[in-house]
Amino acid sequence: MPTYEYACEKCGHEFEASQSMSAAPLKTCPEEVCARKKWGRGRVKKQISHGAGLLFKGSGFYITDYRSDNYQQSAKKASGETKPAVKTEAKPAAKVEKK
Repeated sequence: MPTYEYACEKCGHEFEASQSMSAAPLKTCPEEVCARKKWGRGRVKKQISHGAGLLFKGSGFYITDYRSDNYQQSAKKASGETKPAVKTEAKPAAKVEKK
């Protein structure tokens, strides 16, 4: 639910109200947030707000998360992180002589 900022024209108090987007804007200063000791029923005006920032929740997002295998391999080659190929030769088993 979005948060809207309002300012009372009578008492000058600025406050925020959480309302659904389809709800009608407030017309009078709510009694529970009014800055006057005696509720003045002042008209409120909706303020232009800076809005909320974009929030990412979770462990994080990285640029390489969704790259293809071909891209990752070519990136490793370009950065010099290639692993040398290990060649193993088959050696004959050692013979054990029985006496």
